[in-house]
Amino acid sequence: MAGTKSLHETTDDEHSPKSGTPANASAASLAAEQRITGLAILLGAVASIGGFMFGYVSGQISGFFDMEDYGRRFGEFNALTGKYDFSAPRQGAIVGLLPAGCLFGSLIAGRIADTLGRRMAISVTAVFCCVGNIIEISSSSSWAQFAVGRLVTGFGIGALSVAVPMYQSESAPAKIRGVLISCYQLFITLGIWVAEMINYGTHTMSDSGSWRIPNGLSFLWSLILGVGILFLPESPRFAYRVGREAEARKSIARLAGLDENAHSVNQQIDEIKAKLDEERAGAETSWYEIFTGPRMLYRTLLGITLQAGQQLTGANFFFYYGTTIFRATGLSDSYVTQIILGSVNVGCTFGGLYIVKKCGRRNALMGGALWMMVCFFVYSFVGRFKLDPVNPANTPTAGNVLIVFSCLFIAAFATTWGPLVWVVTAELYPAKYRAPAMAIATASNWLWNFLMSFFTRFITDSIGYLYGLVFAGCCAALVLIVFFFLVESKDRSLEEIDTMYMLHVNPITSAKWTDDMVPASPASDDKQAEHMERNGKQIS
Repeated sequence: MAGTKSLHETTDDEHSPKSGTPANASAASLAAEQRITGLAILLGAVASIGGFMFGYVSGQISGFFDMEDYGRRFGEFNALTGKYDFSAPRQGAIVGLLPAGCLFGSLIAGRIADTLGRRMAISVTAVFCCVGNIIEISSSSSWAQFAVGRLVTGFGIGALSVAVPMYQSESAPAKIRGVLISCYQLFITLGIWVAEMINYGTHTMSDSGSWRIPNGLSFLWSLILGVGILFLPESPRFAYRVGREAEARKSIARLAGLDENAHSVNQQIDEIKAKLDEERAGAETSWYEIFTGPRMLYRTLLGITLQAGQQLTGANFFFYYGTTIFRATGLSDSYVTQIILGSVNVGCTFGGLYIVKKCGRRNALMGGALWMMVCFFVYSFVGRFKLDPVNPANTPTAGNVLIVFSCLFIAAFATTWGPLVWVVTAELYPAKYRAPAMAIATASNWLWNFLMSFFTRFITDSIGYLYGLVFAGCCAALVLIVFFFLVESKDRSLEEIDTMYMLHVNPITSAKWTDDMVPASPASDDKQAEHMERNGKQIS
């Protein structure tokens, strides 16, 4: 690729005893120059409230189906049991319309983010969640109205699932980018856990407060995000692309705790400029170029596969239908079990932040997929052959095994595929294709989320616990996909990752790749001389 090296050549003199920073500084050395700042942490936390909102609405719905007032208003009376039940189609529609809305929201999120900016897009789409929440909480006896409310809420949450990781990846210093993007998944788990705790506190109420109180609190999270994000800086990469170079430089420096003329800041500005100049030198781009652009079909399909894979690991099987599943094992209070699973999820996601920071993307994803595969094999065979389907209380050991391996599965997901898929997808694409490519990749996540949430009841009614074998097979396939196709991106700038894909770096050996391996070009020497002249006084 002609001129590629100039994208990653540094701007100062070659390293010598008198020169503080090497011209060919590695990604690791540039990351080491950056500091962990309160502003960067605040940015990651506030933006991640978008993930909290998704986790909260996902975690609460499982508990609603066992609430007396909710069943009386939206369920169907079963004369045999004297209780209100939900048929598979009705339960599937109520659960599934949220991810259906998310699917449509994620598809247009890229255009919204490119038009309004990353920060304003997050604020505006939070409003959709408020509207959907009002529709849900005002439902009196029509389950269809409640389901439509979840559809509208899903539209906002789906848009946030694209805009938030995009904003975090473009703003965070490389040193902590993986951790900050992983906070999105951490906040999803926190949202699930908080919803389960609130459900536990209200489920014994006999009036509509049992479900309206937890449902109404969703409005608060939307307001906090919609207002709070406006006090944070815009993505420096977006700011630069719309001509606000001074703002971009200032944001990079503030987020990394550096002077505006620091070597790391100059390096990032140069890389952003080089990529933008390269893009503008070509023809006007269209959305379909995420399939036809240089090395874009490979990356677009990889992103779609990884995001779909996060769903096909089977994690939401537990979160959407957890109370129903564990009631079938003979537990007297399935809400308690959900809290246990949620606590494991949250605690292990904190461990996932450590893994993101210290381990490579590839090894963590492959190890996590293998771990989850084993858990589902045990879950499926014990549930199918050892658990008494008529009276589970007769087989308490089998029921305990199901709960233990459910916890082990969630531990694996929370430390690997939960946070890392958002990180990898946010790092995968070049700037000019990032918005539409992330949108279609995230849409695949929501598509499979919808399909699983709607059809799970039908499938489990037919084959029961053997459904877990489907997820075990998917986990095995994901190990191979990561091994053969995903490039290691830990501690690298977004522009450097783009170059690795453009140069067809072998994913299996990509962890050892350095920018010294980029073929030299005549443009490199001219670029180097220009930057040395500009920065000579600073480094002398």
